Amino acid sequence: MQWLDYDTARCSIQKTLELVGEKWTFLVLREAFNGVRRFDQIRDHVGLSDSILSNRLRKLVEGGLLTVEPYREPGRRTRSEYRLTDQAAELYPVIIGLLQWGDRYLTAPSGPAVIVTHRDCGEPVQAVVRCAAGHELDGPRAGHAEPGPGAHRLNAAPSAS
Repeated sequence: MQWLDYDTARCSIQKTLELVGEKWTFLVLREAFNGVRRFDQIRDHVGLSDSILSNRLRKLVEGGLLTVEPYREPGRRTRSEYRLTDQAAELYPVIIGLLQWGDRYLTAPSGPAVIVTHRDCGEPVQAVVRCAAGHELDGPRAGHAEPGPGAHRLNAAPSAS
């Protein structure tokens, strides 16, 4: 495969980044993965302005990654909580991968600020890349990319009919 011969506009990575590729979006998702669901709590914990947070939450709801659930505390108006969808839960390995990479290359000498462990055994959680047969890939050279059924060649010559 000659990678440069194919149009990347339909690439799943590109489409995913259009939805979640902004810094604040991943931080909002991080909060949701850690059980923070209310607007004020997310805003205060991440340090976002109301307008940026509203925009990110709207995009995540429209993109199918969060649902809105009403709640009401006694004596208060009805408000919204934001909950992860099953679709969003599939981004968990990406969040763990970003955390792992940051811990390895960007953490303070005192150690990481967050440690994620398996609830059942207490061991650290890791993101791992493995093929369908169960073989772990040790890096990008162990994988092979090729055009899929949705790939389109750049400057394809018109077919003679």
